[in-house]
Amino acid sequence: MKSMELDICFSPALYPFYRKENDTVIVVDVFRASATLCAMLANGASAVITVADIEEAKQYKSRGYLVGAERNARQCDFADFGNSPYDYTREKVAGKEVVFTTTNGTRAIDAAKNAKQLFVGTFSNLEALLQKIVEVGERVVILCAGWNNRANVEDTLFGGRFAEKLSEKTTVALKSDAVKMALELWQSAKENPLEYLKNSEHYHRLIANGVESDAEYCLKENSVSIVPVYDKRSNKLIVSR
Repeated sequence: MKSMELDICFSPALYPFYRKENDTVIVVDVFRASATLCAMLANGASAVITVADIEEAKQYKSRGYLVGAERNARQCDFADFGNSPYDYTREKVAGKEVVFTTTNGTRAIDAAKNAKQLFVGTFSNLEALLQKIVEVGERVVILCAGWNNRANVEDTLFGGRFAEKLSEKTTVALKSDAVKMALELWQSAKENPLEYLKNSEHYHRLIANGVESDAEYCLKENSVSIVPVYDKRSNKLIVSR
């Protein structure tokens, strides 16, 4: 078994201090962009164009693209979809490109798009992501989308879960303080992650916007079997082969 190194960056604002040449980056935004991206590609979207800026998303909309757009847990009024995995049914997205912008997740993708490889991961595609990383990873950085450049609990929890599972599959160096912190947080929450997260800031945002039902979906492991990967030739997310 080959050995690899895993690190966790709690916020896109910190990523410049973690970035190294030839990193493989996993962008995670548990509530909810990662699960939503996985859902749309699993339901047959041909590609996702992620944009960090609302105005750019509006330009795509004016050109006839399907657009998913969310800010502060609410669907933007001009958009076809919000940031719920339930929005992107096969009937609506199969065979189509979707433009997508969110408060945090798409900003994290933009921050790391020049990495050697960039995948999107979360609980819903955990096993498929683990298999991919065992195949390709040498130094892997989980980049937590956080909230407006601040750390959050749910993305850190996923980092701990991923570290735990990866160490069961291969020899991996878990040396950094960030990984140790994430693992300890996961040990505190693993018996009931949803209940644990009900005291988190973002869960309360979901409640305030009437979308807390998405939380259970976002924490369910292995509901899809695909891994989104950033294709540098097209600057789009596609299904990793």
